[in-house]
Amino acid sequence: MRFAKRIVSVTLAAVCAALFAGCGRHSSSEHFYLVATNTKLAYWQSAAAGLDKIAAQYHVHAEMRGPENFDAQAEVQEFRAVVALKPAGILVSVVDPKLMLPEINAAMDAGIPVITVDSDAPNSRRLYFIGTNNRQAGKLGADALIERLHGNANVVFFTMPGQPNLDERLAGYEDALAGTPDIHVSDIIDIRGQGTVAFDKAQELMGRTGKDRIDAFVCLEASAGKEVGEVLRRANDKSRVLIAMDVDKDTLDLVKEGVIAATVAQKPFTMAYVGVQMLDDLYHDPLPSLNRPYGIDPFSPIPAFIDTGSALVDASNVDQYLKAQSAQ
Repeated sequence: MRFAKRIVSVTLAAVCAALFAGCGRHSSSEHFYLVATNTKLAYWQSAAAGLDKIAAQYHVHAEMRGPENFDAQAEVQEFRAVVALKPAGILVSVVDPKLMLPEINAAMDAGIPVITVDSDAPNSRRLYFIGTNNRQAGKLGADALIERLHGNANVVFFTMPGQPNLDERLAGYEDALAGTPDIHVSDIIDIRGQGTVAFDKAQELMGRTGKDRIDAFVCLEASAGKEVGEVLRRANDKSRVLIAMDVDKDTLDLVKEGVIAATVAQKPFTMAYVGVQMLDDLYHDPLPSLNRPYGIDPFSPIPAFIDTGSALVDASNVDQYLKAQSAQ
């Protein structure tokens, strides 16, 4: 009888220990970071909200770091500083893949898992990419552009050449426009991370007339759309088509007003939220090695890419997006 009681006692102790261990999976000592640039943009504030949400649920530390302006070198310095803290994992949106590649590889060599979000560094040894299928996002915007242009038209793009996600979006547009020879790309303008550059250049381009008239503006990143939209709004010009990127409140308001014809929505909140989930899984269930070529391994325990989705927002559904934002 004593033996039976002892077995019951040991079994209950084991169950309680297992339950306690399950409840104690997460700890405030676990630190995860997201490194980006232009961190004050509404886009990155949405990502920060995703970090806060998952950190509160998991009872871990999750923080966004990086320069408030567009500065690739400053992003590298911030990444190095985060690596020195020896965190449980790092998410990074890569502005300049050439600069960031050795930094990512060094972090991986130090045993720190790195996942890219929003903008990738595919030639680095990062584990995988979480974000938008940017080529598809470009095609979404291009389809909206083509639908709204009639006949011969000149288009100008605002972007930052060399940033992987923006280059992929441009490629998506170019793929679609290749089948419409009457639509001409007049210029591709580097805004250098400053929306005000787009504002000034749009004002200048509005003065072109005749065969050089600009019929459409396409903005491949968040800040330019509302700046170009403000130029069109002040001129009370709805004869030109403006396709923007992302869904900050100002951009959505301009869609509602009819100044912006459409914008392409991404999910930065989801990128950050899912990113920490994945890093947390890697922390508690580590890979056999961080130095294996998982991207070409058909039996890899991790994906190559997690698509967080994109969608076109125009007059038909802008109210849904505004309502969703106001509910936050």
